[in-house]
Amino acid sequence: MDFTIRHYEASDKQGVLAVFDANCPTFFAHEERQYLESYLDNEIEIYAVIEVDGKIVGSGGVNTESTEDGKKGVISWGMIHPDFQGMKLGRKLLEWRIAQLKSIPAVTTIVVRTSQLVAAFYAKKGFVLKHVEADFWAPGFDLYDMELGIER
Repeated sequence: MDFTIRHYEASDKQGVLAVFDANCPTFFAHEERQYLESYLDNEIEIYAVIEVDGKIVGSGGVNTESTEDGKKGVISWGMIHPDFQGMKLGRKLLEWRIAQLKSIPAVTTIVVRTSQLVAAFYAKKGFVLKHVEADFWAPGFDLYDMELGIER
């Protein structure tokens, strides 16, 4: 399958929200949509979409946060449309995002704040669980804080 990963544009917002909606309530709680909209409007540093045949089928981004010893990279708002899950697009998107963060010299650690529903996906890529908080995102959607060190 041919796909393209490209940088997000404001005109992509409805396509990204459609992917989010398709993942509710399996991977996201409906009430999280407002936070995604706010992120897309106000918090993007680097965000990408995945297209297949010109249609947005996934998206995800990265942000950075200052820490005492440099910067921490943050994996943010990753999702793949259910019709395209299991086709390794999520893996390709994660690899793209990790590469973006590795290109920032001050970033020494990458974190993801996810749920129990996809924590195993990140664990397969080397992320280590650091903290769990029940019902953090919404009832039944626990917070899994995970971390990946960057070797330089």
